[in-house]
Amino acid sequence: MIHTNRKWYEKHGPQGDVVISTRIRLARNLPKIPFPERMSQKQREQVEAAVHKAVEHGSAAIAQSLRYVNMQDVSRIEAISMVERHLASPDFISQTSGRALLLAADESISVMVNEEDHVRMQIMMEGMNLEKAYQIASVLDDSLNSSLHFAFHKDLGYLTQCPTNLGTGMRASLMLHLPALQESGIMNRIAGNLSKLGLALRGTYGEGTHSVGALYQLSNQVSLGLSETEAIANLSTIVMQLMDQERKARQQMVREVDKQDQIFRSAAILKSARVLSTDEMMKLLSHVRVGIACGLLSEIPYDTVNALMIRTQPATMSLAYGHEDAIPVQERDTLRAKIVAKALA
Repeated sequence: MIHTNRKWYEKHGPQGDVVISTRIRLARNLPKIPFPERMSQKQREQVEAAVHKAVEHGSAAIAQSLRYVNMQDVSRIEAISMVERHLASPDFISQTSGRALLLAADESISVMVNEEDHVRMQIMMEGMNLEKAYQIASVLDDSLNSSLHFAFHKDLGYLTQCPTNLGTGMRASLMLHLPALQESGIMNRIAGNLSKLGLALRGTYGEGTHSVGALYQLSNQVSLGLSETEAIANLSTIVMQLMDQERKARQQMVREVDKQDQIFRSAAILKSARVLSTDEMMKLLSHVRVGIACGLLSEIPYDTVNALMIRTQPATMSLAYGHEDAIPVQERDTLRAKIVAKALA
């Protein structure tokens, strides 16, 4: 397997038993150029060149450290892996002409050029790190704005292609592990209540996706009429309540011998299986995470589990082992089992 610098998703952070990761995303557009939906190919290339130049000559070291990736030079398997690693959206990789990605070495920063908006900056961090992630996003935003002069209206805030992003243009989100609440069957009710509070609870890969391994994205829906700090504070307050509910439900759940057995069986299967599909692995890792959180599997670190959830995704695993195309399913599931067993040995 190819070993690279340690990525953000190979670590665990504050409140890591429930909060897998933090993401801050800023949507920005250049003035006097149509939104991507109405841009010509020449205008796409113009925006791409302008953003590339702004990064290279940015006022902050953080901007200058980003690697430029022309999406037309990226193989299909690598592009799918970018989605699996939460670096890009499925829509972004569906059409590569005139699109680019700017990427930090540890993959904690990615900038999509010409997705739904001209510029979409994304900061990813392990655990619950909303304030720190926003500080990094703000520095990058200021650096690029100094030369790109993002489109801004005194009443509407930052101008975006989708009206729901007007205002701050910010989406703050947390990836949450909620197995006990999911098992209790109240997720739909929780999602409905959160919607009334201006928050959205979605599947693992965002809008329109289902939960994999009891992973859910919680994010702010409102970006107009309140500041970034207010949106982050609101999200923090709500997630603290959700974490409390989840932890109490877990403690109740693991008192049952059947649940304890499920946790230990899951760890045993992961260590000894000869074939593992993605869905089965994610389900078993979810049980193992509960075991770690409740002190039943203290010998397995969160870092290992977090890394496996990304590293063994189909395209990412194929890419790491030098395959230009997707590894055949049977071979891939056998390889995944070996990787997991070795990591947990």
